Amino acid sequence: MRILVVEDEQPLADAIARGLRREGLAVDIAYDGPDGQEKAMVTRYDVIVLDRDLPQLSGDELCGEIVASEALTRVLMLTASGSVEDRVEGLSLGADDYLAKPFAFNELVARVRALGRRSTPASPPTLTATELVLDSARRRVRRPGGEIELTRKEFGVLEVLLSANGEVVSSEELLERVWDEHADPFTTTVRVTVMTLRKKLGEPGVIDTVVGSGYRIPSAGAETTLDTSDAGRS
Repeated sequence: MRILVVEDEQPLADAIARGLRREGLAVDIAYDGPDGQEKAMVTRYDVIVLDRDLPQLSGDELCGEIVASEALTRVLMLTASGSVEDRVEGLSLGADDYLAKPFAFNELVARVRALGRRSTPASPPTLTATELVLDSARRRVRRPGGEIELTRKEFGVLEVLLSANGEVVSSEELLERVWDEHADPFTTTVRVTVMTLRKKLGEPGVIDTVVGSGYRIPSAGAETTLDTSDAGRS
């Protein structure tokens, strides 16, 4: 899940980003309205955590632009005021949810995850393929041999591939969905992560390489004629 935090209080923005990253989410930060506007219009985010009281371009204005763009991005608006009138006004601007400061971080995480599920076609909480089971809520992966320990990025890649229901996912999309804006678009990090993920998942292999296109995990019952040997898995 790709998140944008737009908050002019830098310590708070950084703290939110650190916490969300610990939850395995890819997070970008903007410290003012114009920077948030540029990032929101260039990158497809699942959720934008948006402070209402931003300098130069207010959160209200930015929220309106996001809604007008008809993007699937969901907006969680933050504000120092938690009155009913303010909540109603924020939601009437097109925000999908509203959270008053100060807030409990676990509540923020729960709201972000709930909005993220609404930004894309809903996926079941448990994803499966070839006796492989991924539990998104508990962030666990297991096969008949037992539970498999994955890094946050490996888990993110596996979750995106399983959620694609057998469709091919390009390296560029994996980089966009699992990593943040600091990732080098020319890096080999996606290929290396897929290689280590394959080793941890073991045999039989579940991740296919579609040469020139990307990677996929065939859906249940799907036939594949792809080379899944080590030579065809770079």
